[in-house]
Amino acid sequence: MALYAHQSHNVVALFLTRGEMGIPGKSPQETASIRTAEAEKSCEILGARPRFANQVDAGTEVSKSRYEEFWEIVQDEKPDVLFTHWPVDTHRDHRVASLLAYDAWLRSGRRFALYYYEVELGSQTQSFQPNHYVDITTTEARKRTACFAHASSVQSWYPLHEQMHRFRGMELGSKSAEAFIRQVPSAGKGVPLS
Repeated sequence: MALYAHQSHNVVALFLTRGEMGIPGKSPQETASIRTAEAEKSCEILGARPRFANQVDAGTEVSKSRYEEFWEIVQDEKPDVLFTHWPVDTHRDHRVASLLAYDAWLRSGRRFALYYYEVELGSQTQSFQPNHYVDITTTEARKRTACFAHASSVQSWYPLHEQMHRFRGMELGSKSAEAFIRQVPSAGKGVPLS
């Protein structure tokens, strides 16, 4: 996101929820308010525009109406590229986001590029075999600052992200990288049987 914003692209960070759950001692409304402000601050640092899809943390849904809501957002934003969670993930909300994005990609006639990213590789993201890497060495500090704007949760997940950045950087041959899987339309060939 930081790289695209630095290149003057219009970058939108679509949040499926407002993070309503997970701050001990806070109500869902208080938590949502805190995490919305954190998301907005993070986007300001990255040079992105936040947008919220109005699902509820830990209660996200895949349904006809949710597919329609997500599709309307995609139609409104008209992305050239959409990044989403890898669907094989232990976090239910991540799986929902992935399915909604994939459905919108199909419905669009595959008009935009669709990439999957990893989150907490090994503990959440499972069976992730990247086919695309991006060197983030020059923007890692900005990404870190943006992530730390999520003060209510960052301490629990950012250390693993730093490890992933270093590991993916070693695979790419750089100091720090992010890894992705690009969804490639099938060429129509079946699975070989012999």
